Amino acid sequence: MSEVVEVNSSPVTIIKNPSATESPVQEISAPPYQLTPSPLIFDSAHQTNPKSPFAVVTPLASPMKKAMKSMQNYLEEIGHLTKLDPQEDWLPITESRNGNAYYAAFHTLSSGIGIQALVLPLAFTALGWTWGIICLSLAFVWQLYTLWLLIQLHESVPGTRYSRYLVLSMAAFGNKLGKLSTLLPTMYLSGGTCVTLIMIGGATLKIFFQMVCSNLACNADSITTVEWYIVFTCSAVILAQLPNLNSIAGVSLIGAATAVTYCTLTWVLSVAKNRPNGISYESLETKSDIAKICGILNALGIIAFAFRGHNLVLEIQGTMPSSLKHPSNLPMWKGVKFSYLIIACCLFPLAIGGYWAYGNLVILHSIY
Repeated sequence: MSEVVEVNSSPVTIIKNPSATESPVQEISAPPYQLTPSPLIFDSAHQTNPKSPFAVVTPLASPMKKAMKSMQNYLEEIGHLTKLDPQEDWLPITESRNGNAYYAAFHTLSSGIGIQALVLPLAFTALGWTWGIICLSLAFVWQLYTLWLLIQLHESVPGTRYSRYLVLSMAAFGNKLGKLSTLLPTMYLSGGTCVTLIMIGGATLKIFFQMVCSNLACNADSITTVEWYIVFTCSAVILAQLPNLNSIAGVSLIGAATAVTYCTLTWVLSVAKNRPNGISYESLETKSDIAKICGILNALGIIAFAFRGHNLVLEIQGTMPSSLKHPSNLPMWKGVKFSYLIIACCLFPLAIGGYWAYGNLVILHSIY
């Protein structure tokens, strides 16, 4: 189509040549300053996208835009709570962030019950019924409370997650004092735990092999105890090749199930069997007051030694995703509550039932 546009000081007249199918000629009059591109005047080839009326360039536009962008980044950082140390991306514990309350329950239950629980009846021989139950209850409440504190401290600073004791200690006491107060205990406790587990695991493998070989034509003593320690260590090294903590959730489930099973079997069989003669629940006589005090302290140490799991709670929570609406402390606390309900159902019957079944004779008739 052809168009004729006349522009002068007088009103403008636009005349469009109609085709055979168009309506008669339309005349549009307007002053020159009101002549703007319009779909009614120009065809589609000359149309442009209209700009927003708010897109006005002012001296404050650039600073405001930067401020809004910074605020958006801050809200995203606070909302997701995933600001990590660069090492967190490749360290095995925190490499995976897809944990949940079930994984937390499996890991906490597996790390919360150990062979130390089997000597709880021995603590009652020095403390007696009343103080034994009171001390065991106070230790359980203290354990649960300190776990709750660690769960809350894991994300005490918005945007930062403390997945290890050393990092949390440095944030609380400063770099120098935090390292001095945490590094050495962490190292010797980790080393002592590894040595203890190797000794218990190797001895258990040896006993299992002897039980299997008792019905077979094989020499049960063909492998020495030291060699069983090496077998157990090699097995642990192979298991450690799994990529992260979440990948061994199945192993933790098996460990938790076996721990609950042997604790339950121990106190059930002790209660169900006929009790030996000469059972007494009186406190053991000691040669001196010093020996009595040492016995009480030893009993308190046995109770404290039976509760464990603090060394993994930060790492377990570090494997969970976290956001402002769904922080990681909620599923972690659910998993801890469930696991410690089961732990209480194992430890209290084990201590009370074992002491009821054997009394002071538990020293001679060991239940483990």
